[in-house]
Amino acid sequence: MSPLHKLHEVGQSIWLDAISRAWLDDGTLARYIRDFEVTGLTSNPTLFEQAIGKSDLYDAAMRHVRAQDQSDEDLFFDLALDDLKRAADLFRPVFDATAGVDGWVSLEVSPLLAADAASTIKMATRLHALAQRPNLFIKIPGTREGITAIEESVFAGVPINVTLLFSAEQYLDAAGAYMRAIERRIAAGRQPDVASVASVFVSRWDVAVHDKLGAELRNRLGIAVAMQTYRAYRELLASPRWQKLAAAGARTQRLLWGSTGTKDPNARATLYVEALAAPDTINTMPEKTLLAFADQGKVQGMLPADGGDSAAVIAACRRAGIDDAQLSERLQQEGVQAFIKSWHQLLQGIAGKRKQAAREGAR
Repeated sequence: MSPLHKLHEVGQSIWLDAISRAWLDDGTLARYIRDFEVTGLTSNPTLFEQAIGKSDLYDAAMRHVRAQDQSDEDLFFDLALDDLKRAADLFRPVFDATAGVDGWVSLEVSPLLAADAASTIKMATRLHALAQRPNLFIKIPGTREGITAIEESVFAGVPINVTLLFSAEQYLDAAGAYMRAIERRIAAGRQPDVASVASVFVSRWDVAVHDKLGAELRNRLGIAVAMQTYRAYRELLASPRWQKLAAAGARTQRLLWGSTGTKDPNARATLYVEALAAPDTINTMPEKTLLAFADQGKVQGMLPADGGDSAAVIAACRRAGIDDAQLSERLQQEGVQAFIKSWHQLLQGIAGKRKQAAREGAR
C-alpha cells in the first residue's frame, strides 16, 4: 500500500496546492488523480501569478479577448475560471461518489477586499455564479472582516473555503461564522447542507521563528499549533451545538492543512504531512511535497485528538520569547499582504501581455 493510499485509509483527503493549465492540457492532473490519490486542489493569487505571469500558456487566450474594455481583474477571473472549471470537471466523479464531501477546487476572491466585507460578499456570490460548478469553493480569508463575509456567503448558499487561519482561536472564529450561517438557514427554512472547509496554515509558523528557537524546538511550533487546532476541531464536532446541526443535515466544515511544504532544507520534505495525518481532514500539498511523500512518506500515527504535547511545546516557545497570540495575528496579516503583492504582480503581468498582444495585432 502506497503512503498516499495509507493517508486515505485513515480518512484524510489529499489535495494539490497548485494549478497549471499545462497539467490540464497534457494530462498531468488526470494522472495525479488516477495514480496519486489526489481528490481536490486549491489555488491562490500567488499560484496564478506564477502560472500566468511566468509562462506563455495564457497568451493565446489574451490575444482573443473581444471586450477590450474588460478590466485586467475580470480577464484574470475569466482565465482562472477556465482552468478551475476544467479541474472541477476532472474531480466531479469524486465529488459525486462522496456526495460532495470531496472532489473540490477553490478560487480566491481579490485579496484587495480583505478589509471590505460587503464587497467580498458581492464578489463571492458573483464568482460562484460564474463558475457554474457545484464543486468549486470560493476562498475568503479568515480576517475580522472576512468572518462577516464568510457568514453571509454561507447563509446565501455559497460554498466557502476559509483561508489564512493560523491558530485554534482563528479557526474557532471561522467555525462560529459557519455554524451561525447554517443556524440562520435552518431558521429561514433553507437547506443546511452548504459545504465549507477551514484552512489552517502550518509551516509559516516555523519560518517566522526559525532563528529564535534552539534546535530542540525548531520546526515544532507549527505542528503544535495544528495539534491545538485539531483538538478544538474534535471538541467542536462533539459539542451539542454541532450535533444538533448535524442531525438537521448540516455538513462538517472539514479542517484543511495548508502550507505543508517543508521550508527548512535541513528537515524532512515530508515532515508536515507525516505529522498531520488525521481522519476527517484534508492536506493540500505543493506538487514537490506530494511527490516526496509518494516516494518516501510514512504514516506512523494519528494526530492526537487531545492535543498531545502541544501545550508543552508552545510553553517552551513562550519561554524562548515567542508570543504565539501576537504572532498568529501577524502571520495572518502578512499572508494577506503577500497575496496582495502577488495580486498586483499578476494584474501587471496581464496588463503587459495585453499591450503586447495589441501591438502585435496592429502590425
